[in-house]
Amino acid sequence: MPDLDPATTALLTVECQNGVVGEESALPELAKEARDSGMLGRVAALVEAARGAGVQVLHAVAERRPDGLGANTNARLFRAAGRLPVRQLTGSHAVEVAAPLTVAERDLVVRRLHGLSPLAGTDLDALLRNLGIRTLVVTGVSSNIAIPNAVFDAVNLGYRVVVPADAIAGVPATCTAEVIRNSLALVASITTSEELLGRWAPEGGRGAHTSGQAG
Repeated sequence: MPDLDPATTALLTVECQNGVVGEESALPELAKEARDSGMLGRVAALVEAARGAGVQVLHAVAERRPDGLGANTNARLFRAAGRLPVRQLTGSHAVEVAAPLTVAERDLVVRRLHGLSPLAGTDLDALLRNLGIRTLVVTGVSSNIAIPNAVFDAVNLGYRVVVPADAIAGVPATCTAEVIRNSLALVASITTSEELLGRWAPEGGRGAHTSGQAG
């Protein structure tokens, strides 16, 4: 795993928003997997630990205008999204970051109106470069589509990418392991949330964290 210097490392959460992983998700099967697997709780823990270690936190949110202006219609996924009972409309509860994650004053929220990737056609790359970021830790959903897009785009743009395998989710659950093994592991450093929490824990709290995990 690459060095996780807080000055050059950022943590990205992908689509951890109410309308995707929340209680009233447009994708209830994905939301259930994200919560029941513990993925969402682990992402929340990573967010808090990253902040404590001085690592920049960014949240990538997918949304669309109520009139759909500028949104993609060139794939079945996009057309289906427009017919779902819960829509990711700008300014709505659906596009707010979902609990137990929190958004701190220093966090950056990057919103996109089109496409499948938080890095394609958004401000994210420019923000990361302006911050001096070289390593991007990618978490969130889904391992089916948005996570691979984010990882591949980040690698193509020259970032070192780290993926905590237990802090991403997709459906079915077996898909995540297959995507990691056959795709993401070829281009990113695969780790666990426990490993990252250990690295980001205050020096005096590393032993306590380890013993807590064992118990």
